Amino acid sequence: MTTQKVSGLFRHIETLQGDQPWGAFLDAGTGLHSMRWISQLSTDRWTAVTGAPGDAERVRVAMKDVQGKDDKIVLGNWASGELLKGEAYDTVLADFLLGAVEGFAPYFQAYLLPRLRPLTKTTLYLTGVEPYVPANRPDSPAGRLVWEIGRFRDACLLMTGEMPYREYPSAWVRDQLTRAGFRVRSVDQFEVRYKDSFVMSQTNLDRLPLEQLPDRDLAQALKTRSEKLRDEALSLIEAEGALVHGHNYVIAAEPV
Repeated sequence: MTTQKVSGLFRHIETLQGDQPWGAFLDAGTGLHSMRWISQLSTDRWTAVTGAPGDAERVRVAMKDVQGKDDKIVLGNWASGELLKGEAYDTVLADFLLGAVEGFAPYFQAYLLPRLRPLTKTTLYLTGVEPYVPANRPDSPAGRLVWEIGRFRDACLLMTGEMPYREYPSAWVRDQLTRAGFRVRSVDQFEVRYKDSFVMSQTNLDRLPLEQLPDRDLAQALKTRSEKLRDEALSLIEAEGALVHGHNYVIAAEPV
């Protein structure tokens, strides 16, 4: 398998891990991004969990040449108490999982970390993004565009019957980790520089069933607004190199 470029967040996790063995590794909210990284680590075995059949298939295809006999891809929902019942892993990764779980188990975020606690033998690494769609509109041009794109995306998802991601601030996550029986070892933040790929993915309405909206004028207005936001954001990225706004975070915790 060709060596993949590793994100700064994963590099930071490698630094936090140091010389400690990865051991048995659980990717609690898997996708191609995390699995390509995990496949380069010296793990004893790995388990990749996702609630999306499409993601499971994509990971299965991408990992077919490197997947060991003890490695497995699991399609399941953390709201089910039977998922991985009785299993335990040396290292657990929850990569932007708190935000994504809203689409599979709404309002389950407060219960997710207690679900992961008995599965974690040594270390839980949790990545997330400080909510970039706050109530108050940011002052900077880049912040305003990220804010508007996020609110527009969420509105479109709701109107077409889907659930938007629901991000949580690191302070809330720290508190929930403590309540769930973890000791927080470190919290680190990283400035976010949004590039073209972010803009294109967040303003792409082709994957939404807009044709099902009874109001055809509304559907067309949404497409028009999407194109305007996209053009404005891409122009600012071309001028400034990125939309610099907000922070991602990495939290390392261990079971008490």
